[in-house]
Amino acid sequence: MSMIAKFVGPRYMELAKAWTPSLMAFGAAGGLLGLYLTDWKVITQYIPLYGGKYKETRDI
Repeated sequence: MSMIAKFVGPRYMELAKAWTPSLMAFGAAGGLLGLYLTDWKVITQYIPLYGGKYKETRDI
């Protein structure tokens, strides 16, 4: 028996198992929404080959 099950109880463990797929779907949707709402440059600058287009050149 896991340590969490000792504190929570079997009924709530079964409820957590039943809700896990839904929570994962909502978490993924929330993550994608957060990615959509952020500045794309912040995320895409770390993608190899694609992030090179953000390198700034300074004209002195």
